[in-house]
Amino acid sequence: MWTVSGASRLDRVHFSTHPGVSSVTVLSKPVAAVHRWHKPLLVHSALMGALVVVSLIGLLVDPRTLGGESVWVKPLKFGLSFGGYGLTLAWLLSKLVRGRGAGWWFGTVFAVSGVLDVGVITAAAASGTFSHYNTGDDALNTVVQTTFEYFVPLLFLANVAIGIVVLLQRAGDRGVRTALATGLPIASAGMLVVFLLFGYTARTERTDVNSAHESVQLKGSHSIGADVSGGGGMPITGWNLAGGDIRVPHFIGLHGIHVLLLLAVGLSVLAARRAWLRDDRVRARLVGIAAAGYTGLFAVTTWQALRGQSVVDPDAATLAALFVVLAGTGAAAVAVARRAIGTTAAAPPQR
Repeated sequence: MWTVSGASRLDRVHFSTHPGVSSVTVLSKPVAAVHRWHKPLLVHSALMGALVVVSLIGLLVDPRTLGGESVWVKPLKFGLSFGGYGLTLAWLLSKLVRGRGAGWWFGTVFAVSGVLDVGVITAAAASGTFSHYNTGDDALNTVVQTTFEYFVPLLFLANVAIGIVVLLQRAGDRGVRTALATGLPIASAGMLVVFLLFGYTARTERTDVNSAHESVQLKGSHSIGADVSGGGGMPITGWNLAGGDIRVPHFIGLHGIHVLLLLAVGLSVLAARRAWLRDDRVRARLVGIAAAGYTGLFAVTTWQALRGQSVVDPDAATLAALFVVLAGTGAAAVAVARRAIGTTAAAPPQR
């Protein structure tokens, strides 16, 4: 397991292979542990970091626009998203006790697929044209669509495989283990939802213009109900504000693992000051409740997008569903906390 050993912060977690033995090692130089992280995923995230820098420079010096926003906005968003997710997997795979070899290969497939997918998105953006839904037969778009066809499914399958390997683990703090065991399936669902919802927009045919004001034929859309071609979307994210958008549940699902891991680590840190949190079974229950609530949020936003409803303009049914999710999550968390506090207060003092 992982436990808190008088630490005010959680810098590094050490897996023990000895049954019944657990520890959290707090290091003054946590960077020293990075050399054990999954190397291909570190390279993957380093390339994404470089892309973020290039995209930021592009936003400042390149006046070209695509769909009402800078051509560099999409590479920037993908660089940030894939960079953060890649670092999470690189750290996670370094902590495996079982299936380390399989985990390394699955992580490598994810890293290679991610670099290729984001690479062609960046190439299309730098050329001033669309990567997604583009039906053009030019050489660049042929490469882009072929890459999507083969490597997007590989990206998804590698993530699912990593999740299965994580579920086989029995070492580690129960709270963090629960975050990983629930967060990875939620992230996989966030990837899968794009494929499922594409059926609602696959027949949508439209014409847009690239950065050179040349017509481009597109088929399919992120939007459901009302399109926002040419601008009018949410700043930065570009989400449709006039109708439903599959990118909303996609984003929420993909980053669920980060939210749950931060919660698990935060609870571990608080355990140093709150006696009722020192039992990792309590922390695991709280993380599990948060995961259930987060899954509910993902389900509601997916349902909302399916109905062609803007994320900023929910109707009464959506608000009621969100209230049920929030109220249920809050009530369950309070119940667990009250029981843990009562149990701790009733326990005899240790001598």
